[in-house]
Amino acid sequence: MTSSEHFVWWRGHHRDRPLDGRWTDAGEDAFQEDEHRTHGRHRLPGPVPDWAEDFLRIARAAFIADKYIRRTGAGDRWMRHIHLSVPVTAYERWHSKTVRNQLIGLLQILTGDLWNLEFRPLTGHQVNDAMVFPDAPRASEVALFSGGLDSVSWAAARSRAADSRPLLLVMFREIGLLRLQKRVYKAVEELSESRPVTLLQMSQTPRGDGSGLRLETSSRTRGLLYAAGAIRAAAAHGVATVHIPENGQLALNPPLTPARSAACSTRSVHPRTLSHLNAVVGAVGECSGAVRVINPWAQLTKGEVCAMGRDAGLARSDLEATLSCGKPPTRRSGGPPIANCGVCFPCLVRRSGLLHAHGADGTQYETDPWANDLPFDRGTDWRALQRWLLGRYTLTDLVTDTPLPPGADPVAAFDLIERGRDELARLLPPLDTVEAADAA
Repeated sequence: MTSSEHFVWWRGHHRDRPLDGRWTDAGEDAFQEDEHRTHGRHRLPGPVPDWAEDFLRIARAAFIADKYIRRTGAGDRWMRHIHLSVPVTAYERWHSKTVRNQLIGLLQILTGDLWNLEFRPLTGHQVNDAMVFPDAPRASEVALFSGGLDSVSWAAARSRAADSRPLLLVMFREIGLLRLQKRVYKAVEELSESRPVTLLQMSQTPRGDGSGLRLETSSRTRGLLYAAGAIRAAAAHGVATVHIPENGQLALNPPLTPARSAACSTRSVHPRTLSHLNAVVGAVGECSGAVRVINPWAQLTKGEVCAMGRDAGLARSDLEATLSCGKPPTRRSGGPPIANCGVCFPCLVRRSGLLHAHGADGTQYETDPWANDLPFDRGTDWRALQRWLLGRYTLTDLVTDTPLPPGADPVAAFDLIERGRDELARLLPPLDTVEAADAA
């Protein structure tokens, strides 16, 4: 089915306007936060390379295009055809056919859409460089920090490393959840004995597009925006690696049903996604010190990651204070001030992980999947999970959905999913209860 085409022109300066009426004009004012506060004036020890500043601009433009173009308008209510034009400083690097094709491949894996990218020279506009503080200590490690179980556990483990140089955590503020994010950051900070831990806060809240309609909710490019922010910070610090901690179970994120295959499930830290991301960054940053992105938890299940956080010194209450939910109740209009709903798939995986590590889960959830009064539509993930666990899952299922990148070990990946299934099975009611429910 042919998808409708959408054209988004990311502004470079006040005279930089699209040539015809097909293009939707957008720019930094599409975000609620002022550009200086979101990324232009962060305290950094060195200058940001042009390619890294460009990459963040591209990621922000793709994120806004992803939010403004609703999937409900597509013929199949999912796949869109998006043309995106972005001005860049390092034009010759981004204009390369190889780089453009790699970036298009990355966006298509993430979103399941058709993308066309056009780059043009950024001229007649002064880029808002970061405020450079040469005497500020340079970090030796950079990691994304969401306030979730995986990122908190990684930060806790690395905060105790025998390294006198700082651990830099890059955090994007989550609407309505900043207090929670700062609470778990404090728990990590208190674990550190001699190693400094610093926090770089960023923001990414889009404005409405003027239509009065709700923005697109799938937001598959959000992970790319987060990665670009961390890559930019690492480049300024001279750090060669960015860690994006995500348990391998959810990084692979096998679909519970055929309707959730490929980009219908999040693929932001899938091994194939990271392979494309590293190919792009490696190509554009080749001459000035490229940054490589790694998932340090790629071989661990959620429960195994929770155990690592526990062993790093995090109290059970610290782990239970983290955020896992895909649809936090506190963000919902009229919703309770609770971070985790308890019934979405990420919350179900969270429950199994904490049970594995502690034998109990004292998280305050909005509701339980087995609650008698749970509305039918809110039990969708729970019913899908039960049937997936009770069904057969093979190596073919794993590699058919989203192929692994060259060099990845499919047998190890399959073993990881099997261990995760064992953890999740602890949530299941007795088999006779499930059969009775199916019969009803």
